[in-house]
Amino acid sequence: MVYGMKFRITKEHFLNGLNQVQHVVSSKSTLPILSNVLIEARDGELKLTTTDLDVGVSGTVAAEVETEGATTLPARRLAGIIRELPSNDISVEVDGKNNAVIRSGPSYFKIIGLDAGEFPQLPDLSDSREFTMTQKMLKEGLRRTSYAISNDETRYVLNGIFASFKDAKVTLVATDGRRLAMVSEDLEFPQSQEIDVIIPSKAVAELQRLLGDEGEVRLYVSESQIAFEVDDAVLVSKLVEGNYPNYRQVIPGKAASRIIIDRETLLSTVNRVSLLSSDKQHSVRFHFSQDTINISSSAQDVGEAQESIPVKYEGEEFQLAFNPDYLMAPLRNLDNDEVYLDLTNAVTAGVLRVEGSFLYVIMPMRVT
Repeated sequence: MVYGMKFRITKEHFLNGLNQVQHVVSSKSTLPILSNVLIEARDGELKLTTTDLDVGVSGTVAAEVETEGATTLPARRLAGIIRELPSNDISVEVDGKNNAVIRSGPSYFKIIGLDAGEFPQLPDLSDSREFTMTQKMLKEGLRRTSYAISNDETRYVLNGIFASFKDAKVTLVATDGRRLAMVSEDLEFPQSQEIDVIIPSKAVAELQRLLGDEGEVRLYVSESQIAFEVDDAVLVSKLVEGNYPNYRQVIPGKAASRIIIDRETLLSTVNRVSLLSSDKQHSVRFHFSQDTINISSSAQDVGEAQESIPVKYEGEEFQLAFNPDYLMAPLRNLDNDEVYLDLTNAVTAGVLRVEGSFLYVIMPMRVT
């Protein structure tokens, strides 16, 4: 290990680098080193790494490195200091005891760090299954599914996104048992690479921060770990162990009727009507009749709300109820103009679809 480290960096670069990695750091860590960011200075750049032992993320930013070396410093405290510095030029000098002196304009800070040798290394997954897709495809897929991840820790296999690489497709699924969101996209890879994994929700959240609309993302998948290479950053995560339930069983077959609805209209109407739904039952009723949906809610001692939407519908009259939050979640995360609501009766799950490969299964609530 090289003792002593010295570099200069702009405030913008340092802060961008720290923002990319600091969300992984747990404020409740039992190991002090896990509250720190590993800083490695060499070859004209700074490599920053954080981990909580389940998820780790590293990124690089440009810097003028005078003396190469490595240390670890308290991640959140360091980010707080850099954010408030008065000047754009920052110099950092670390001695052999991991004491870091930060200077910027008239400001002087000294922070006590821990030895870089104690920092847990991120696993190397370079010899695992490899997949490449556009960042935009993965970003959109996660946006359209991740809101349906369960946060019930007793059903830990649902605490993440099921990712299936099969039949030249990547399929992403999230469910909490009351609704299910699924996206499937074509992806070329050899049949020998086929695998199903569950990516934990913390890794999904970090990945959504890293992904952009341009460029590619490279995935490295082993039986127990997954890594994502996004631009200058790498995210590594343990996978959720266990078998994901057979999600295809809950997708209803051919529906009795399909109703085409303007997405924005449906979202804003359900949002307004739900303002007077009861806290206890929290449901919004849908009454389907000739070319109209009447959407209503009521709560004892509070009042009632109702609104009609004109639609193309020629089936029988019937009504059902949905949890408005569950219905609004996919509508907020889609950008299609129209959505298709496939319905059979008041007790069978409804399916929300759009042009393309997305579908969302939502269980109706009992109408009282």
